[in-house]
Amino acid sequence: MPGDSLQLVVMDRIPFPRPDDPLASARQKAVSERGGNGFITVAGTHAALLLAQGAGRLLRAPNDRGVIAVLDPRLATARYGGFLRASLPPFWTTHDPEVVRGALRRLSSAAAEV
Repeated sequence: MPGDSLQLVVMDRIPFPRPDDPLASARQKAVSERGGNGFITVAGTHAALLLAQGAGRLLRAPNDRGVIAVLDPRLATARYGGFLRASLPPFWTTHDPEVVRGALRRLSSAAAEV
C-alpha cells in the first residue's frame, strides 16, 4: 500500500516453517548430512524471504515511511538474527516502545499536513 495509507506493519513472530513440516525437515536433514547448516539454509532462508515480503507491504515506493515492528525477541537475540536482519531494508532499530510511538505520531502529523 503506497503512500500514507499504511504506516505500521506488525510481525508477531519470525515466520519459520512449522517444525513438523515433513518437506522442510527432509530438506534440512539433507543439507546437514552434506555438512551444511540445515536450519539456516532451509528454515532461515524461508523466514528471511517472508520477513522481507512483510516489510515490502509497507515500503512500496522510495518515499514510503513507517514502522516495521517485529515482536519476536529472537530477531535481536538469536545467533541467526543477523542473517534475518540482513534480509530487511536498511532501517534504524529500537527496543523502546515510546520511541516507536513518537515515530508513529510524527508520521501521522506529517500525513495530516499534506
